[in-house]
Parts: sequence; structure tokens; C-alpha cells
Amino acid sequence: MSLLLRPATPADVPEMLAMIRELAAYERSPDSAIATAEDLLRDGFGPRPVFHCLIAEWQENDAPEVAAMALYFPFYSTWRGNAGLHLEDLFVRPHFRRRGIARALFARLAALALERGDRFQWHVLDWNQPALDFYQQMGAQMLSEWRIMRLEGETLKTLARSGK
Repeated sequence: MSLLLRPATPADVPEMLAMIRELAAYERSPDSAIATAEDLLRDGFGPRPVFHCLIAEWQENDAPEVAAMALYFPFYSTWRGNAGLHLEDLFVRPHFRRRGIARALFARLAALALERGDRFQWHVLDWNQPALDFYQQMGAQMLSEWRIMRLEGETLKTLARSGK
């Protein structure tokens, strides 16, 4: 048994897309995952990538299998005056869970965050107790005083048009 963590390549896009859809189904919102292979190729592997992705491959006997992914992007803290890393999606396929894969991805992401600055953050659904328990085991603190705000779809378009 072995685990390999590596940066995603364009050849990984079909597996990334499949895991994005698997994650959306797990998070009870399968119809919300509308990203396409073209979107991922453009935004992750084009001339100016806006995200990066780690792929975890697990090998037992035969060829390695894609077991998990962690999709992330940089952000900047004006208060701290340095950059950090925002984890957008961490997904370990169910039959690969409890093998240390998520912990290994988290350790690699922590190292990448330290290369950029001094902060590593993400969002988690309040009902996802397994994820909450895992994150607390990693030493994460929940920032309960902060709320996520979002504009999207027609509301975003309407607001953008109102400034013209």
C-alpha cells in the first residue's frame, strides 16, 4: 500500500470533475455542480491559473487509483500583510477513507500555506459532523463570529449593471 500526492495535470480533469460531482452529491446539492471540463482546463491549467489541485493516488496491488483531491487557491490578508491558502474542496472517495489520505493532504496544504504566508482556511457545512471532527483533530478553530456572504446569478448581474 502506498500513497502518492502530486499536482493535478490536465489529464486529471475527468477525475477531478467526477469527484466534484461526488462531493456535490454528498453535500446534498448534486444539481449545483455545473462546472465543465473546459472550465477546469481554462481556470486551472491555462496561462493564468486561478486554482491549483492536489491529487492523491492510492496503490495497493495493481495500478494506482485516484483516491482524493484537494482544490485550493491563494488569497491575501490585508490585516496580516501576507498571503494564505483557501481550500475550496477536499474530497476523499468513500472506499479510500480512514487510510490517512485526508491527513496527508492537509499536511501538504499546510506546508504550501506556509510557503505563501501564514494562514490556511476553508468553509465547512454545519451539518457535516465527520468533517468538523476531522478539522478539529487537525487543530483547526471554528470562526463562529464570521458569516459567508454571497452574490450570484441574476442578483450579481443586476448589481453589476446598476453601477453603469
